[in-house]
Amino acid sequence: MAARDDRSQRTFAYSALMPIFAIYLVLRCWPILQSFYLSFTNYSLTKRIRAFVGLDNYVHLLTKDRDFAISLRNTLAFALLTTVVVLALAFLLALVMHRHKIIGAGFLQTVFFLPVVISVVPCAIIWKWIYDPQYGILNFLLSKFGIASVGWLVDKRFSVYSISAFVIWKWVGYYMVMFWVGLKGIPAAYSEAASVDGANGRQVTRHILVPLLRPILLLALVMATINGFTIFSEIYVMTVGSQGAPGNVVKVLTYDIYERGFLYYRMGQANAESAILFLIILGLTIVEGKLIRKGELY
Repeated sequence: MAARDDRSQRTFAYSALMPIFAIYLVLRCWPILQSFYLSFTNYSLTKRIRAFVGLDNYVHLLTKDRDFAISLRNTLAFALLTTVVVLALAFLLALVMHRHKIIGAGFLQTVFFLPVVISVVPCAIIWKWIYDPQYGILNFLLSKFGIASVGWLVDKRFSVYSISAFVIWKWVGYYMVMFWVGLKGIPAAYSEAASVDGANGRQVTRHILVPLLRPILLLALVMATINGFTIFSEIYVMTVGSQGAPGNVVKVLTYDIYERGFLYYRMGQANAESAILFLIILGLTIVEGKLIRKGELY
């Protein structure tokens, strides 16, 4: 009777989940498989015939396409910069709030986390006007010190760093709260015992807090890396118009995919570029997953 009841419960559970699985397969898995298939064709929005071309799209992107090379280089630089800076700054802020009794710490956490709640588009528009070479408040403040106006989103010397600063401001609060919660979960007895043995604050952080916080650190690393490689809205909003020129200065893989597919109608190449981006993120995720298993964190 117990075995029969157990089978009945499992049958009911699977039957209830089947519609959800079906919707997930149709809306998520099938488009991904279709995208991979289209990457091996010369599919164009202006042509009805889709001829199979094998690896031609991939060979063209990796060996002949200058826009893809520029986009890949910009994406790697942007992802590396934002990931390192945002995680380092978030961990430092969380560590300060964890160790010191700061008046109004809850209010400060809310202030840091508020940009995460606000939508990307209005935040990007605000920062776009801050960077405006004629009317932006940043150039206005710099002019008070005799510094000439700078085209923050146009000049190739500053464009990547300008957008990176916005992304760091947008997400540092999210990772700060994540690290702060992780630090709160570490028993204070460990740090106190290390202090009794003569360890200073830096040694406690390096040998006690960081190892115990490693699962959260690696999770944050995976999330920040994926966000860095899949940035689109920030680039699109902040560089379209008179204040920026994405085709000449800042072009990342996601923007190049959009431009290649929906402006130039070369959907075959756009899907091939999407597949390459997917494989890059998948490879990084696997490497970081192996780091987790190597550390025997679970």
